[in-house]
Amino acid sequence: MARYHMRKSELEITDPNVIEEILKQEKYATLALARGGEPYVDTLNYGYDPEARALYFHAADEGLKLAFIRDNPAVCGTVIEDRGYIKGRCDYAFRLVVFWERIRRLESGDDKAHGLGCLVDHLEEASGQKRERLLADPGRLRGVAVLRLIIDVITGKARDLR
Repeated sequence: MARYHMRKSELEITDPNVIEEILKQEKYATLALARGGEPYVDTLNYGYDPEARALYFHAADEGLKLAFIRDNPAVCGTVIEDRGYIKGRCDYAFRLVVFWERIRRLESGDDKAHGLGCLVDHLEEASGQKRERLLADPGRLRGVAVLRLIIDVITGKARDLR
């Protein structure tokens, strides 16, 4: 996908380390999906795997989100760090990333376990025991869909007014 031209270049985050920091510290991503001209947006918690440059999501085994992904796996998503409304200035401080890629549902037990492990590691402070308990029974993986998005195109934008 071609890179989007940012109109306000002074707001662009050009340092990949800052983009990485945002992905590592935030907990929610909003995904925009579409099929046949019908839009759908969903906000999900995610796990980030920096080595694979991948975001992992979990969902119910069936549902609207999965129906959209089956029909069209192309997604656009955002992760936002809310730095607060600035009273008296009618403005907002934030950092955000926008990414584009295809999302896919993982089928193998090992892939699903890796994705769920990334979610637990990303979201929980002391993830070791929780990870072990969650992944100890491979049967628990049957009722959950695990989705992986390997980031291809990503941009960042920030406004810090403090």
